[in-house]
Amino acid sequence: MRLLLALTLILGAAAARAEIAIQEVVSPGGIRAWLVEEHSLPFTALEISFRGGANLDREGKRGSVYLMTGLLEEGAGDRDARAFQAAREGLGAVFRFSATDDSVSISASLLTETRDEAAALLHQALVAPRFDPDAVERVRGQVLAGLAHDAQDPRMIAWNALDALAFPDHPYGSPIEGTPESVAALTREDLLQAHRDALVGGRVHVAAVGDITAEELGRLLDDLLAGLPADGPPLPERVEPAFAGGVTVIDYPTPQAVAVFGQRGIARDDPDWFAAFVLDHILGGGGFESRLMTEIRERRGLTYGIGTGLVPLEFGATWVGSVASSNATMAEAIAVTRDIWADVAAHGVTEEELRAAKTYLTGEYALRFDGNAQIARILVAMQILGLPTSYVTERNALVEAVTMEDIRRVAAELMDPDRLTFVIVGRPEGLESGQGAGDAEESAPVSGDRPPAELPAAAPGDQG
Repeated sequence: MRLLLALTLILGAAAARAEIAIQEVVSPGGIRAWLVEEHSLPFTALEISFRGGANLDREGKRGSVYLMTGLLEEGAGDRDARAFQAAREGLGAVFRFSATDDSVSISASLLTETRDEAAALLHQALVAPRFDPDAVERVRGQVLAGLAHDAQDPRMIAWNALDALAFPDHPYGSPIEGTPESVAALTREDLLQAHRDALVGGRVHVAAVGDITAEELGRLLDDLLAGLPADGPPLPERVEPAFAGGVTVIDYPTPQAVAVFGQRGIARDDPDWFAAFVLDHILGGGGFESRLMTEIRERRGLTYGIGTGLVPLEFGATWVGSVASSNATMAEAIAVTRDIWADVAAHGVTEEELRAAKTYLTGEYALRFDGNAQIARILVAMQILGLPTSYVTERNALVEAVTMEDIRRVAAELMDPDRLTFVIVGRPEGLESGQGAGDAEESAPVSGDRPPAELPAAAPGDQG
């Protein structure tokens, strides 16, 4: 499930990091960026993100943006793949290229001594990738091998099926890597088109952290991004996830079944975001302290882990979770999960749970800002989400402002146990497709007391 993707964001490395000074820079050519100057070490972390990503795949070309992104470092300009890698290594630079549902991102580490030469090399990768036949076939083979592996992985089978149910007519409904058939059919022209569609100067967000001044960054960005198209094709329409409730069972010969589940979520810019964020932590996002973990693992021993997460993708938000259990006990694990979902929707959480969640979420926040590269990623994520630079100092106050009344209201309005949709891969006893999630068996009563399982990432940057 591409929901496997997705968002981690905000600042951290204790008191010193809490006081970082974010400069808003505009290059001579009009490129906007955020900068944190840190001259103690002679390198700069540069984060570049182009809005769009795999959701820009053209009809019948699923996987084209993903494959294209994997080829950006496989030769550019007059250098083939081997020569490009040698040049990068000789400059002591690190480039990483990645694609998600909603973005194509480049993470670069540039030594001050060779910064201009490394930026020039990266410029070639961005504007003049070669897409040589041997490189295309090598990387295509890697993608196809990954897809073949995913086709045998119960967790990936489940996530992909849940995505297809939630987004049947949207790019989010299929893996960003494509299908074996679509990937095998991609041509060099398809990759060139994907490059033109995705790497668009008018949709770029940039952050830099390290040994560089605002003036130096402005000049570097004008040179680095020169030659990219100013505009691209339209982005997809926003869509409401089509969760209908019930259970889908995918037969798979394994002693331990895997279940994923989801319902509609909440957009990151919704006024109730922080209440939902704290609520999710209490319900299933808080590891061993969460309600689901306490009831399903600690009290009943039905799983080693269960977890949930909000996934606010740009054009469709979901609230998802996963759990693994033996085929003999999966029906009970699903029934208890649904009962807890309904209980929290109806009655909210306890004062103790709310207090513990706030303490954890505000305390761990500073730890997120560990290192120049991580801070650069956070700053780009903030830009994408439309957050101000002041957010890094205001965020904990927003968490603390969540009240019990907020939690109860959002739980009642957002949580939808009747439409909580389960996909199970395995051979679970007492469950079959089309069955209501609570129909398999009578579950034990759920107490009011108040990771975990692997969950998809949400989007470019930590949502909280």
